Amino acid sequence: MKTTDLKSSETKKFNYDGELAKLHLELVNLQEWVKSQGLKVVIVFEGRDASGKGGTIKRFTEPLNPRVCKVVALGVPTEREKTQWYFQRYVQYLPAAGEIVLFDRSWYNRAGVEKVMGFCTDDEYHEFLRSCPNFERMLVRSGTILLKYWFSVNDEEQEKRFKSRITNPLKRWKFSPMDLESRSRWMEYSKAKDDMFAHTDTKQVPWFVVNADNKKKARLNCISHVLSQIPYEKANMEPVELPELPSYEGYVRPPINYQTFVPEKY
Repeated sequence: MKTTDLKSSETKKFNYDGELAKLHLELVNLQEWVKSQGLKVVIVFEGRDASGKGGTIKRFTEPLNPRVCKVVALGVPTEREKTQWYFQRYVQYLPAAGEIVLFDRSWYNRAGVEKVMGFCTDDEYHEFLRSCPNFERMLVRSGTILLKYWFSVNDEEQEKRFKSRITNPLKRWKFSPMDLESRSRWMEYSKAKDDMFAHTDTKQVPWFVVNADNKKKARLNCISHVLSQIPYEKANMEPVELPELPSYEGYVRPPINYQTFVPEKY
C-alpha cells in the first residue's frame, strides 16, 4: 500500500467530531459522579504559548455545568497579591466537594514565565521548587484529586499557530508581546521546563505530557486520559415526565406590545 493510501486510510478512521461526542457523554457521567460522591478535582493545564491548552479546556467544559466545572485563568498578580504567600491567590479557587476546577496556567507560572522573564528572584524561584511538591502532596492528602498536564508543541508548529493568530482577526486577541518574547527565549523556556519537571514530577502527583502538535488529537487524548484517571460510574438518569400546565383561567396577561423585543434581523 502506498504512503498516500495509508494517510488517507488513517484520516478516514479518525472521526474527530464523533470521538469528541463520545467523550462529552462520559464527561457528563464524570460530572454527575463528582457531584454525587462529593469529590474535589483539580486539573492543571500548562505548556508553551499556543500549545492548545485553551482549546482543550474549551472542549472539556463545553457539555458541563459551569456551576460544577469552573475555569481559573488568573492575570498578573496585584501589588497586594505580590506580598502574599505565593500559593495564596490560587488556594481561594480550589474546589469544594462536588466541584471540578481547571487551571488555565497555574502556580507553575513561577517555574516558567516568571523564571525566564525575571519576574521573580532566584530565592523565590528555588523556594517554589522546594515547596511546590509539598503543597501538592498536602492537596492530595486533603482528598483532592490533582492532575497535571503539559502540552508539548514543536517550534515549527508553534510558529505556524502564531502566524495564524497574527493574521486571523478572530484569533488576534490571543497574541501578545509576551508571545514574541517566548519565541526569542525558546531554549530558556526548555531548560526551565526541564528543571521544573526534575523537581515537581513526583510519584504522588506526576506530570502527564500531551503531544500537542495535532490540536484535535491532543484534545481527545487529554480528555480521554482524564476520564481514565478518575474512577466513576455511569450516571443513573431516572425517567422524567413533564407535568401538564396548570389552568390560568381568570388571569389576563398584559398586552404584548408592553414589552420591548429584540429586533429580528435573522
